[in-house]
Amino acid sequence: MTRSPVRSDQSCTLRGTIAAAVVSLDEILGAARRFARNSVSPREETDTQQHALHGLAWLATYIETVKAMADYIDALDREDRFGALERLLVQVGVGETLDQIFGGIAMSQGETIRLRELGIDAADAARLRAGAVNDLIEGGNTASNRAQLAEWLVKGGATSTFGDDGLDETLAAIRDQMQSFVAAKVTPHAQSWHLRNDYIPLSLIAEMSEMGVFGLTIPEAFGGLGLSKVSMCVVSEELSRGYIGVGSLGTRSEIAAELIISGGTDAQKAHFLPRISAGEIIPTAVFTEPDNGSDLAALRTRAVREGEAYVVTGNKTWITHGARANVMTILARTGSPDSGHRGLSILLAEKPPATEQNDFPVEGLTGGEIEVLGYRGMKEYELAFDGFQVPAEGLLGGVEGQGFRQLMQTFESARIQTAARAIGVAQSALDLGLSYALDRKQFGKPLIAFPRVADKLVAMAVEIHLVRQLTYRAARAKDEGRRCDLEAGMAKLLAARTAWAAADNAVQIHGGNGFALEFPISRVLCDARILSIFEGAAEIQAQVISRRLLESE
Repeated sequence: MTRSPVRSDQSCTLRGTIAAAVVSLDEILGAARRFARNSVSPREETDTQQHALHGLAWLATYIETVKAMADYIDALDREDRFGALERLLVQVGVGETLDQIFGGIAMSQGETIRLRELGIDAADAARLRAGAVNDLIEGGNTASNRAQLAEWLVKGGATSTFGDDGLDETLAAIRDQMQSFVAAKVTPHAQSWHLRNDYIPLSLIAEMSEMGVFGLTIPEAFGGLGLSKVSMCVVSEELSRGYIGVGSLGTRSEIAAELIISGGTDAQKAHFLPRISAGEIIPTAVFTEPDNGSDLAALRTRAVREGEAYVVTGNKTWITHGARANVMTILARTGSPDSGHRGLSILLAEKPPATEQNDFPVEGLTGGEIEVLGYRGMKEYELAFDGFQVPAEGLLGGVEGQGFRQLMQTFESARIQTAARAIGVAQSALDLGLSYALDRKQFGKPLIAFPRVADKLVAMAVEIHLVRQLTYRAARAKDEGRRCDLEAGMAKLLAARTAWAAADNAVQIHGGNGFALEFPISRVLCDARILSIFEGAAEIQAQVISRRLLESE
């Protein structure tokens, strides 16, 4: 596609206008934080002001997105890569984001947070909306700008990433490699895997292993590639664009490796990391319990030291790839029943994978599959531990009571990676919706010729572009060694909503065919729905973000 350059003075003007708008946004966020601090109990999770508390998280996420776009302009402008398409994406995206901040942010389909609920009255809102903010809103999500973006979509078709994603040559090459792999080995089979509820073939997992997918961020000293978290985002996005089950295979390895790298003993690192990196073992995270989803302090699964082993008793649920896995990272209580977070430990428990006759061919462990709407390919399980033994050297870090802290250290990477998976699902929805709108004719012209259809596709493209940069921003912070739980949570929160909106709109574009199982968009809709639930439900994520915001001022 031919690029139309934007003169540097034009990009500087846009960047300067956004910078001026950020001053107003920071004032809004400061006022909202003070209001929340004065209105909300600092410890009570069922606070009566929870709507405002979670609204604060959404407001901060929107503001962080605007800042990410300002950084995006800077990065591309330095390399003379900020073209006409990128300018349109920024204008429409930032303008719409600001308009929603002042008009109302949708926390879900039926819940909207408005500035007055965050302690900002109409007079202050009007004052802060004036000037740069108003200029960006008025010149942002206009019919003319949307029409121009629709023209770009028609020119490019559903073949590649829409707009310059800001990656360097190495990361761009990784993206190209993943796109080629997915086009050849994943996309042609994803729908049949989903409809038959089949496992992702082991042969495909072996190919992914050869490409280094499972050792992407593991240090070279342990057999990994030692690449960045941004590279993890690129790989996760492209694999999930083909099929979220494939994109999520790396999540298990990422979580297990992060746990071991940050909390494991030297012996545990030497034993597990090279095998995870090589794809010799498939890990699974065994954290969630039937009655204690996000309430880890109430976790009941017990691990009691008896001689040279821990004996595990209890129940776990929503264990992805549980039967096939070779090693489980089990979160269990080694302290007293009332020890809360302080009594938790993580065990690295090896086990044989499923056989044709028995999903769990090991003493002390049984399980059953949970039938699910989407997110198939690995299968979900409920597990029952009844005297299951783990050698004592499997205690992560070798010290009891460190499990909660160790688990918290993985959440940054896990949520960044989940945001990348959500972007891949959203991109898949855009691909399918755009392809259908270009091919399907109604009243003598393609669907994309109708503005309401084109507007849906443009909205998808813009939202994906924004949340991709927000996710890269969090990943870069992680790569630089900075604390980024706030940024990672924001990326996951917004990316999950973006994926669901994109899938829903793509189904609408398909009309009745979108409801037919033979059309892949029906699968993408099912897959998109889980993203605002796992790795921290949207409500829990908003709670965590808001608490951090109140702590950090």
